[in-house]
Amino acid sequence: MFSITPSARLRPSPFYDSTLKEGVREFTTYNNMLMPTGYGDPEGEYWRLINGVSQWDVAVERQVQLKGPDAGKLAQILAPRDLRNCKTGQGKYVPICNHDGILLNDPILLKVDEQCYWLSIADSNIWFWAKAVASERRLDVEVSEPDVSPMAIQGPKSDDVVASVFGDWVRELKYFWFRESSIDGIPVVVARSGWSKQGGYEIYLLDGSQGTRLWDIFREAGKPWDIGPGNPNLTERIESGLLSWGGDTDEQTNPFEVRMGKYMDLDLSDEVIGIEALQKIHAEGPRRHQLGLIMEEEEPMRPGFVWNDIMFEGNKIGDLTNNVWSRRLEKNIGFALVSTKSQPGDEVRVNREGKSIKGKLVELPFL
Repeated sequence: MFSITPSARLRPSPFYDSTLKEGVREFTTYNNMLMPTGYGDPEGEYWRLINGVSQWDVAVERQVQLKGPDAGKLAQILAPRDLRNCKTGQGKYVPICNHDGILLNDPILLKVDEQCYWLSIADSNIWFWAKAVASERRLDVEVSEPDVSPMAIQGPKSDDVVASVFGDWVRELKYFWFRESSIDGIPVVVARSGWSKQGGYEIYLLDGSQGTRLWDIFREAGKPWDIGPGNPNLTERIESGLLSWGGDTDEQTNPFEVRMGKYMDLDLSDEVIGIEALQKIHAEGPRRHQLGLIMEEEEPMRPGFVWNDIMFEGNKIGDLTNNVWSRRLEKNIGFALVSTKSQPGDEVRVNREGKSIKGKLVELPFL
């Protein structure tokens, strides 16, 4: 047993005590918090997500709140995606870029109301960026981090579990749409979203003091469907082709390189940060693109974020940014960030763990 000393640099999740009770074995740090990454049974946790229903502490998915008369204007300045038709209760996947068109984060933007937006961010200090932009543009908007902590219910049986708690209206939610609700007096936002392709919901807890109660409500409700603990699953997300900002991107990555071109609108006003640079990148064509890589190593390789050289005819063409053993494909797979001269079907070699491993580039997703 161990203990964590809370501080401004490492804050506890509202679900922390619940994950200890569930038997969490591994954590990583993310947005100055601890995120569970394993409960001691990686194979069982994987198949639970694929075939059943899994409960995740993802409170590390912090919200950057834009609130005030200019909230919508600031959201549009930050995101090179047309938000004019975004409705209250709707979420959109958006890139956030710097002035050079470099990807700073890839949050889900949620429109809470006409004067309030949330950016549900990956692991970076977008709060500082948004606040600096608001001040520089002299906007009437408050940028803050609200008391909002997501818990995810993911997997093909998640509809049944969440509907058993809130009612069948949750089945009608469109992807990335959300609705405010409550359960036993606990205020929440229910969103059809989550970092898996197996279907599911994120329950945004609006009162951090109620984390244990909320966890227990879903733990009990999910028993008929054999719910159990899990986490954003590395294997499933790579099989499904889901981007991890900061893991699969570097300091020069633009959205076009990582399959985010369809989430941008390049005819927006030049008030939007990075729009001119993105227009130029689009006109000239990106130099890299993200593909899948299947490796011929028969034994499972050590998984993780790796950034290993990918070689073609003796020359480096890019990097392997992650790898994992796919339990469904029974192969070692990963993401390749490579020159656009490289195409699916090319046979390459990866310098990995002291070996030169043969592989083939393929389209994403794998499954």
